[in-house]
Amino acid sequence: MKDLLPSAIKNKEKRSEVHAKLKHQKKLERRRRPRPVPRTIENTRELDETVCKPDDEELFAGNDADEFSCILKEERTPKVLITTSRFHSSRGPAFIDELISVIPNAHYHKRGTYDLKKIVEYANNKDFTSIIVVHTNRREPDALLIIGLPSGPTAHFKLSRLVLRKDIKNHGNPTNHQPELIFNNFTTRLGHRIGRLIQSLFPQDPNFRGRRVVTFHNQRDFIFFRHHRYIFETKESKEPESKGKGKKEVAKTQEKVITRLQECGPRFTLKLISLQHGTFDTKGGEYEWTHKPEMDTSRRRFFL
Repeated sequence: MKDLLPSAIKNKEKRSEVHAKLKHQKKLERRRRPRPVPRTIENTRELDETVCKPDDEELFAGNDADEFSCILKEERTPKVLITTSRFHSSRGPAFIDELISVIPNAHYHKRGTYDLKKIVEYANNKDFTSIIVVHTNRREPDALLIIGLPSGPTAHFKLSRLVLRKDIKNHGNPTNHQPELIFNNFTTRLGHRIGRLIQSLFPQDPNFRGRRVVTFHNQRDFIFFRHHRYIFETKESKEPESKGKGKKEVAKTQEKVITRLQECGPRFTLKLISLQHGTFDTKGGEYEWTHKPEMDTSRRRFFL
């Protein structure tokens, strides 16, 4: 009877019953069957020996001895000096103002004609922990240099897809509360180091009452920056409540708390060009990592 096809059954009611049972069995089988995971560039990336593992004792030992440990352990408060290249653009000052609103304890100093080595020396004397140099072409910012103090490292990023706060629809204005930090997909040793360098720009004790969130999301070696606020809204909804037969339904008011995100800006993307030992030195500097065109052998090869 199990192998009997419904079409071979002459009785109409029995045929419908068998057909319904077979249809139900097929539906259950489809539910039990695991859904195939779609193939993406991310989950088919080339194997990398430098991918960090949760039980990597050497990595955790290195974290305790690296240049950022005193800040990330809250033994020292971050203090960031922001300056520019010698060229100025129309959107450069606005971008710097928004960076200052994102990073607590950040201070802007005019570059003037000073060499970058002199600025590093000045920042060390004034107890700054990091320097951010916003490089601009004649039109807009196009690169970012982050220098850890007092002894490096120095990361050079290409900056693209900059959207200022005023150009973001329904944007919010950030408060002065210290933000919560979110870092995604910094999986390799290089990515881990870059993540800690960026993390050292911010205080490590977020004020959750401010509901500010700063996100650095790495995808295919592009680091996407976003700045949001949580917003909690109370909305009233009326639901009918039955009183029984012959009685009218009464609308009962219920309050629901709805959570949403409001973007504060700015919005931009970073791409790592190089990571250098020590502070900025174009002539005698030793590079930990630098991007070269011949390294791009596959679309599935990533470094962060």
